[in-house]
Amino acid sequence: MIDRQARVFLAGHRGLVGSAILRVLERSGFSRLILRTRAELDLRDQAQVQAFFQAELPQVVVIAAAKVGGIMANNRYPVEFLYDNLMIETNLIHCSYHFGVQMLLFLGSSCIYPRLAPQPLKEEYLLSGPLEATNEAYAIAKIAGIKLCQAYQRQYGYRFICAMPTNIYGPGDNFDLETSHVLPALIRRFHDAKVNEAEEVMLWGTGSPRREFLLVDDLAEACLFLLDYYEDPQIINIGAGKDITIHELAEKTACIVGFSGRITFDPTKPDGTPRKLLDVSRIQALGWKPKTGLEEGIRRTYLWFLENFPNC
Repeated sequence: MIDRQARVFLAGHRGLVGSAILRVLERSGFSRLILRTRAELDLRDQAQVQAFFQAELPQVVVIAAAKVGGIMANNRYPVEFLYDNLMIETNLIHCSYHFGVQMLLFLGSSCIYPRLAPQPLKEEYLLSGPLEATNEAYAIAKIAGIKLCQAYQRQYGYRFICAMPTNIYGPGDNFDLETSHVLPALIRRFHDAKVNEAEEVMLWGTGSPRREFLLVDDLAEACLFLLDYYEDPQIINIGAGKDITIHELAEKTACIVGFSGRITFDPTKPDGTPRKLLDVSRIQALGWKPKTGLEEGIRRTYLWFLENFPNC
């Protein structure tokens, strides 16, 4: 179990995942948290990151910082998704080794798994087949971070662990339709349609792909659980263990938001991976399970949206 007096650097504390982890760490009694905004520390800049580590000497590092986005952003900006994420993780992982960090948690993504891997996705399926083309750049960057953590653990014995979350959503999410993931995008689309009294909302793809969703607060609890109890170099999945079609998700979200019009799909647009459900038997065997159901999580997320975007 990690000493609550340890100096913990949480990279990406203003993001969806990072802000939730910050709340959990603060509730759990961590009193020496080290935080930097993007303006204060460019994690892509090796010299800046080295100077920061030398000055602060963190004992624990959590890498929640990343360039993220939905299918549209991944398709449109592959250079940024590959370059930025490679630089961020390489600088943080190497400096953690160089400056003697005792524990590091690297957060990957379920998109690291092959597009047509058997379902549910077991940790050992990594690199067993071709990736999904629409998020290949992001996936390759995350795989590189995993392999770097495993290399430092194997070669030098450092406790650098890697967790693979499923699709994450919740309070603090990104609701920009150009860059958001599917669930916050659905909330925004249906909310706008309700406000504008639209009769129809058209969504990308066929609606048939199946996805798994986990509330970000549950993910944050899982991250602390792993920091306290997990040491294995093998990656470990974090998920709900249940999935739903995009069509079903759209209907559920529209009902919660209060949109009663038609929902249609544009099959000329990409679907992405046909199914993405994580095998979470490993983390459940250790004693962790999520607490929040999907409907409750969507309601909490929509309430947060209404409170923070009152003019939308």
